Amino acid sequence: MSQPPVAQAVRRDRTHYLYIAVIVAVLLGIGTGFLWPHFATELKPLGTGFVNLIKMMISPIIFCTIVLGVGSVRDAARVGRVGGLAIAYFLVMSAVALAIGLVVGNILHPGDGLHLTEAAKSVGHTAAADAHEGPVDFLLGIIPTTLVSAFTEGEVLQTLLVALLVGFGLQAMGRAGEPVLRGIGSIQKLVFRVLSMIMWAAPIGAFGAMAAVIGETGTDALKALGTIMLGFYLTCALFVLVVLGVLLRLTTGVNLLRLLKYLGREFLLILSTSSSESALPRLIAKMEHLGVSRPVVGITVPAGYSFNLDGTMIYLTMASLFIADALDQPLALGQQIGLLLFMMIASKGAAGVSGSGIAVLASGLQSHQPALVDGVGLIVGIDRFMSEARALTNFAGNAVATLVIGTWIHEVDAERVKLVLAGGLPFDETTLVDEGDDSADGDGTAGGEGGDAGGPGPEGSAQPAPAAHPAPQPAG
Repeated sequence: MSQPPVAQAVRRDRTHYLYIAVIVAVLLGIGTGFLWPHFATELKPLGTGFVNLIKMMISPIIFCTIVLGVGSVRDAARVGRVGGLAIAYFLVMSAVALAIGLVVGNILHPGDGLHLTEAAKSVGHTAAADAHEGPVDFLLGIIPTTLVSAFTEGEVLQTLLVALLVGFGLQAMGRAGEPVLRGIGSIQKLVFRVLSMIMWAAPIGAFGAMAAVIGETGTDALKALGTIMLGFYLTCALFVLVVLGVLLRLTTGVNLLRLLKYLGREFLLILSTSSSESALPRLIAKMEHLGVSRPVVGITVPAGYSFNLDGTMIYLTMASLFIADALDQPLALGQQIGLLLFMMIASKGAAGVSGSGIAVLASGLQSHQPALVDGVGLIVGIDRFMSEARALTNFAGNAVATLVIGTWIHEVDAERVKLVLAGGLPFDETTLVDEGDDSADGDGTAGGEGGDAGGPGPEGSAQPAPAAHPAPQPAG
């Protein structure tokens, strides 16, 4: 009986070394960028390649998670209740993030004293041309060309739509759809297994990404634009620690710092790649392991990656005010609010990808304040560093949203949450899937040891099982 824990301890040690390697790789990348900047910029494909490998897995993971979550629930109204509550929550939190950024930006006036060069002017117009044309195009873009094109094009919202349709279809089939659900459960195990293999390339990707950004940027942009960077980081920290922290404590009784510690390796991965998408699959697995029911995780996390972009909201606010001040064209309060409300809509779907914030910023300015588009070039030099703070804040916001929404509709195992966050039920860092041994006393289950230790799920909810349970359990 003592062998399985020993074997698991060895596996955890191996992944512990992996994340130590990521930290070392980040430090080496920073050093390489400063010492050999020209060589460092040539390493950019290493970081891009790793992020692309992760993004390759996003669509199948979202599809399997949502189909299993929706298909295993016999009450369609329950799924609609989760989705409706999630969208309402996302809109409120986006407005709060915009308001905080607006207040801090108007207090700091970070753009005062900067001067625009001719070379910087063209950057904004190029970025605006690359952005989406407007909300109508965004809505039409949710519909894929074919049922399978959502997977080949890697569009999160298209995958979300297809998965919901398939999930509701299987739900309507009743017991006749259970063999399909079991098959998708097996596919999910395979997908997470492939993801665990890709994760071993994380140190290489982190080294290439960090070396390239330091080599391209150097210290000039950091010195010249340090005020907005510092203000932006402080604002994001204020939002996460105060707004999200208080909300989480009042709603669930959970300490935010414990939740952030539980997700520490995901934050490290985001910091090294500047993309919150790189941690999306692990967030799904970890939130289910934490004790949130599968339908809540399956709907809230993927939707949040497109609609709950708190860090992006703060960035758009402060960047707009920064550019207006730098060009000596300060915006009146009414102009600020109108511009930012448009950007709140335009930003939906710009999830996780490094650099998407610049395109949304330029597009919003082009539509509402064309004279300010020239100033986008001022912020490009430090956008990569601000992208990291955006991604970290977006990720923290989605983790909190999943736990809060699950608590509101009574689909969180509160005792399991306490046990996991206290370290009594560790997440299996070796792989995100089980070893196919269903008789392992709950110690070898997907997403962590003791997958069934939490006991029955909350009343009326699906069992809050780890992400890769062999088969979903239909809810009563």
